[in-house]
Amino acid sequence: VQLQASGGGLVQAGGSLSLTCLASGYTRFTMGWFRQTPGHEREFVASATWNGGATYYADSVKGRFTIERTSGKNKADLHMNSLKPEDAAVYYCAADPECAFVGCSPSLWGQGTQVTVSS
Repeated sequence: VQLQASGGGLVQAGGSLSLTCLASGYTRFTMGWFRQTPGHEREFVASATWNGGATYYADSVKGRFTIERTSGKNKADLHMNSLKPEDAAVYYCAADPECAFVGCSPSLWGQGTQVTVSS
C-alpha cells in the first residue's frame, strides 16, 4: 500500500485549506493525518475508520478540521477551516489496518505536504 498526500499550500490566518490522501490497494484501513513542525515530535491531527463510521480529532483542531472518509474509498480528505499560524506544519498522511491512531501509531506513512499559515 502506498499513500499519496496532496493539497498543501499557503493560506492566510482564518482561511481554509483541504488535504487529500490517496491510498493504493487495500482500502479497509483507518486513514488520517499527523503534523510536525521543526524541533517537535509528530502529533496526531485526525483519523477516520475505513467506512467513516468513527472519526477522531486532536483537541487543538476540534470544531475547525473535518476528516472525510467515504465508505470503501481509499481516500481521506482533511478539510481545515479557521486556520491559525500554529497550524502551520508538514502534514503527513497515515494508514493502518487495525490502529485508529488513538493510543497507537499507524504503520503506513505517506510523504508530507507543507501547510503554511500567514498571520
